Amino acid sequence: MFEAIAFYLFAALTIVMFTITVMTSQALYAITAMAAGMIFISAFFFILGADFLGAIQIIVYTGAVMALYAFGMMFFDTTRNVVEKRTNPQIVFVLGVLAAVMVVAIFVAPIVSNNIQALYPIQENIGNSQAVGMVLFTKYLVPFEVAAVMLLVAMIGGIILAGKKMDKSLTLMAEEEITTMDDMTEEEAHAGGHH
Repeated sequence: MFEAIAFYLFAALTIVMFTITVMTSQALYAITAMAAGMIFISAFFFILGADFLGAIQIIVYTGAVMALYAFGMMFFDTTRNVVEKRTNPQIVFVLGVLAAVMVVAIFVAPIVSNNIQALYPIQENIGNSQAVGMVLFTKYLVPFEVAAVMLLVAMIGGIILAGKKMDKSLTLMAEEEITTMDDMTEEEAHAGGHH
């Protein structure tokens, strides 16, 4: 009974937080709601007894990723409303269909899950973190190492791209110069799109 109440409570809170993340036009509200949603997702792992995965969810997503995201947002005007440009309605339609399929899959999954058997059943004599380590560093060792290399390459690429855009200090420029620079960037983007 307690698990059912906790599940529905955290499910509702998670949906509310990610709805705010998607629907708000304020970047700081979106970041805060996303961090809260990630914490509420970790509650599902704790309910299922996967304490290690719950702690990793909090440390990685609400710690490292959200800190980097917030650090990146410091370079933008977070008080300005975000205006989306929907140039292609087909993309919106495809994403809507995919979201509908995901909702159907979520409701169908409990029906199908009765026929699913775990390849690595839970053992009573070892803890959750030991079980995750045994699976991760035996069967999934190669994908784990490949993911680590991909993250390293992405981090180096992000540093290089961020370094190229920091040739001029925006804090030392007048607001008219920043506006002129934004207009020039938009003109270059439009010119590049016509080619």
